[in-house]
Amino acid sequence: TYMKKINKESCEIAVTGENVEDTIVVMSKRDYDAMQETLSVLSNKYVIDKINRGDNQFNSYKGGFGNENDY
Repeated sequence: TYMKKINKESCEIAVTGENVEDTIVVMSKRDYDAMQETLSVLSNKYVIDKINRGDNQFNSYKGGFGNENDY
């Protein structure tokens, strides 16, 4: 069934109506929850700033900890 495929393969299905604006997308609850969590993180300036600071800190140390391919 479509529901099993969507859950197993983590895919979406577009269900179209007569008009393009009537189209809906069906996805698994797990994927929907993950998408909502991602949107929540991306919309939180404090969290994004912390991620960027950590990323910058990691990149500044990259040359001092061995081969770049180790990361």
